[in-house]
Amino acid sequence: MEEKWTISQIKQYLMDKQPTEEVLQVLYADERKGVQTLLKQFEKRQQKVKEQEELFHVMSQHEQKLWNSNVSFIAGVDEVGRGPLAGPVVAAAVILPQEFQLLGINDSKQLSKKNRELFYQYITENAIDYAVGVVEAAEIDQINILQASKKAMYQALDKLQKKEHVLIDAVPLERLHVPSDAIVKGDQKSISIAAASIVAKVTRDRMMEQLHQQLPAYGFDRNSGYGTTEHINALKSQGITSYHRQSFLKFLTEKG
Repeated sequence: MEEKWTISQIKQYLMDKQPTEEVLQVLYADERKGVQTLLKQFEKRQQKVKEQEELFHVMSQHEQKLWNSNVSFIAGVDEVGRGPLAGPVVAAAVILPQEFQLLGINDSKQLSKKNRELFYQYITENAIDYAVGVVEAAEIDQINILQASKKAMYQALDKLQKKEHVLIDAVPLERLHVPSDAIVKGDQKSISIAAASIVAKVTRDRMMEQLHQQLPAYGFDRNSGYGTTEHINALKSQGITSYHRQSFLKFLTEKG
């Protein structure tokens, strides 16, 4: 920094580059209020990155332990859509490479829609393998939501080309032919399960947005089939569709 930069130049520099200690010393010595404000913002961003790195390390421990035991193909599996009144339950299974890194990865419910979409693209482009399973509303009514969730998980896992170990979000899968671990709140404790959660969530949301094009009255693009006030009112005025889970709607007849 041979010449004094403008506030705008400093802002762009701190956004685009990792400053050297020499540059930081010059900036901290700069008494302009705007420069000091930019430095505080920079420090907050650095702290956030550090926290994300620490969280990623913690969430990678299940995978690291298996990778260190020469287990290469670890499938994380999770489902979304157990609670909605309409639409399918969707599961995803994802196998990540050992070099995978995605700071900020977490349970899909903890992420904004924008970040879920960005993460979905990164995961599907960088995963060793991934697949989804879908069980529709009519079958959910026949076999119940727990069994439907398991069936969707099995479908996703069966589509993977190769798996040596499975990490599951909470629900034990008894019919697997490889070792597995069911982890309570696994989508917050395992990067593989979190990745599966994101793939499943984005896949299901897109399905519900497509369904909205056929049935706009129910607001599926906004509520994803959950029982919002808008959705309940539409059920009462428009009636139940074939995409609704009949076993979830008893309250409508009970309350008239």
